[in-house]
Amino acid sequence: MSNDTTVDDVWDDWKDAVNLTAKQLDEWLDTDESKSVGDSSDGESTGHAMGREIVRILGTKKADLTDDDAAKMKKVVGYVHRHSAQGPKKDVENSRWRYSLMNWGHDPLK
Repeated sequence: MSNDTTVDDVWDDWKDAVNLTAKQLDEWLDTDESKSVGDSSDGESTGHAMGREIVRILGTKKADLTDDDAAKMKKVVGYVHRHSAQGPKKDVENSRWRYSLMNWGHDPLK
């Protein structure tokens, strides 16, 4: 991923990919379901840690976002796009797939 992505470059895709509010995502991250999914080498999954970053980004004014934030936003957009295409055919609501996407700020049922 290139580090020359700006917030303006990724903004529209970010707004489409992240469909949970900061409050919704913050509350979700406190659930057992949220903590039950993802790869975890240090006790917290990559997606769960990114969820905390997404909450922070959502709470930041666009003008105050950095290039580092833009790189994270681009990563979130890529994850949501890739994983949205891999969903289960049954029981989407209670699937680990949905839980993982929600950690990244996207509820596929919205």
